[in-house]
Amino acid sequence: MLEWRDDKTPVSTRFDDPYYSVDDGRAETEYVFIDGNDLKSRWANMSECMIAELGFGTGLNFLETVRKWRSSVSNGSSLHFISFEQFPITKEEMAKALANWPELQDLASKLTGIWDPAAPVLDDRLAENVRLTVHFGDANTLLPKLDFKADAWYLDGFSPAKNPELWNEKLMREVGIHTVAGGTFATYTSAGFVKRGLQEAGFQVEKVKGFGRKREMLTGKMANDIHVAEEH
Repeated sequence: MLEWRDDKTPVSTRFDDPYYSVDDGRAETEYVFIDGNDLKSRWANMSECMIAELGFGTGLNFLETVRKWRSSVSNGSSLHFISFEQFPITKEEMAKALANWPELQDLASKLTGIWDPAAPVLDDRLAENVRLTVHFGDANTLLPKLDFKADAWYLDGFSPAKNPELWNEKLMREVGIHTVAGGTFATYTSAGFVKRGLQEAGFQVEKVKGFGRKREMLTGKMANDIHVAEEH
């Protein structure tokens, strides 16, 4: 269930945590996930890009990624965004949460139009070259069964202190297994156990300046020899 802070920012009552920054969620997405994965420069050299995410939430990360991707690539490129969400919000809640950003409304209306959390998985195209796949359920169970390798990961579950199940070492290992050699991750948190789990998964992890009120966040790159991560 949701409650609304200042009738604007959605807050999960289950985890007592906002879905995005109370300062500016869209700017947070750009800073933490898009820039944290260095995607603007990488997209110029990618004909296909696969981004995976833990915690779809309101869909804000996805929509802002599509908007920035469209301005960074040439015709013929494709984007596949894969996400996991165990506690999906309703179509109405999503529309209200995304109404804060007029620049996203065209994409947001398409997303809410296909949003169906009653299905086990949403797999659809918002455009000819943009595919969205959202798996509804626990990523700890679902991710090990899937066969893909992402170019970049958005680790965006609720606070590790309040939702540790989405940040555990075993799941971080699966994130590593499902990352291409040289692939990246970014997350708003700098929690020590998250950092250690990602290092064990094969990522070279770095603490960098966080967004807004957050002092630090984590980014990282998968070592070229990813077999190390698979053998732990």
